Amino acid sequence: MSAVGESRPSVVDGCAVVLVDDRLGDVVPAEAVPWLRGAGEVYADPGLAESTRDSLGAAAPPEHAELLRRAAREPVVLVAPDDHSAAVRELLAAGAREVRAAPPPGVELLDAVTVMDRLRSPGGCPWDARQTHESLRTYLVEETYELLEALEGSDRGAMREELGDVLLQVLFHARVAAEDAADPFDVDTVAAELVSKLVSRHPHVFATDDSVHDAESQHARWEELKQREKQRESAVDGVAHGQPAAALAAKLVQRAERAGIPAELIGDDSHPGAELFDAVARAKRDGGDPEDTLRAASLAFDRRIRTAEARARTSGADPARLSESDWREYWPKADETGEIDEPG
Repeated sequence: MSAVGESRPSVVDGCAVVLVDDRLGDVVPAEAVPWLRGAGEVYADPGLAESTRDSLGAAAPPEHAELLRRAAREPVVLVAPDDHSAAVRELLAAGAREVRAAPPPGVELLDAVTVMDRLRSPGGCPWDARQTHESLRTYLVEETYELLEALEGSDRGAMREELGDVLLQVLFHARVAAEDAADPFDVDTVAAELVSKLVSRHPHVFATDDSVHDAESQHARWEELKQREKQRESAVDGVAHGQPAAALAAKLVQRAERAGIPAELIGDDSHPGAELFDAVARAKRDGGDPEDTLRAASLAFDRRIRTAEARARTSGADPARLSESDWREYWPKADETGEIDEPG
């Protein structure tokens, strides 16, 4: 904490401006306690939240000249949410000590929760108010894919935006859940369960556990603890069947390998679907991500189509009227476009 100016005039000797973030509730910085104890008068800036003003039991500060006169007679402390008010500026300009605590990481999440609550409450947004878990499902999927695209493109601005959109979905579902008559829960319940899970699944961090030495052993330990916590009866319990097919197959292969199932039993080439599963299994065993591999190949195919169409236009042909022989003529090879069908 720092004072305003190198020295403080005696007129405000012992006086302080305590800046609090009332999003955190009725909390004052620890450094402010001695100032509050030694104060002759404590005032609450009108900009403070009502609950904070009530907890302080303090009156609003008098007009500025009177405030400074009182500060000359005895130590005065003004508690405020920021340094924007005239009373705060007057005291600081006269040399009062500024006392504030740095906000903890995540404090902006409190504003996000508050805004979501406002939108969903009476007098808020009619569209937000009528949404349900079911109606929001499609948005969760869309926002997740948009985030994946931003990550794939390493677009920092898009990543910030799309992470926020995914966070909105979490806040929205938690707010809807809080209204359930039979089994309500809120965002604090969600966060508390997450914290409990993270702590219990990382005993090498939060307790004494020497079984984890690297990322791979941690992954195995995580699955072991998860199976024990959830009392799963099968090695594939808990695999989400609603995920994309390649991701589902890859997850099942991972679980099968972790369970010790021999490689020759993983897969069956008796029909086209099984052949696709075998391809996913091979990619997974080779250390790749089948979903990413398939996506990369699909995007490469997309680019080849666009390249062929561009070549056709350059030659004066209409891409919408190309024959099979035309497509063969304009179709680029992988090395011509600099594309690699499958990362390896």
